Amino acid sequence: MHTLVLGGIRSGKTALAEQLAGDTHNSVVYLATATAGDDEMRLRIQRHQQQRPAKWGLEEESLALAPVLARHALAQSPPCLLVDCMSLWLSNLLHAGEKTFAREREAFLNEVSRYPGELVIVSNEVGLGTIGMDPLTRRFADELGWLNQSLANVSDKVMMSVAGLPMVLKP
Repeated sequence: MHTLVLGGIRSGKTALAEQLAGDTHNSVVYLATATAGDDEMRLRIQRHQQQRPAKWGLEEESLALAPVLARHALAQSPPCLLVDCMSLWLSNLLHAGEKTFAREREAFLNEVSRYPGELVIVSNEVGLGTIGMDPLTRRFADELGWLNQSLANVSDKVMMSVAGLPMVLKP
């Protein structure tokens, strides 16, 4: 089962995704896309790590997610991969240049479609906010919206967390 968990900032989407991953009968690998670019982000990452079960695996990858999925897909019993989160990954891709952006986005979507194990993907829902005032912010919102639509299309289940409350959007 592939599940996309959407939500706004501090909506409870990561907690919901972690609960879903923890409820599986497989091992769990947390695929983190964040980079610790400043002290505040380092503290956020540290808090997230301390809150996760110690038995969960951890992969940290800020750009090339497809090879991580492909490698885990080869396991005799593929783990539940919890990918957190698409908005940080997309931001990393936008700063990596157009060729990297296009290549990595396409490769990731292909691997998501093929992944034989359970997959829980976290992403911010940007379609409920205001229009950005600068071109990069508008591009980010557009690209994340399109990415979320693509992921929703290939996911078996889509949920949205609002104020910590799960809403099932699909099926």
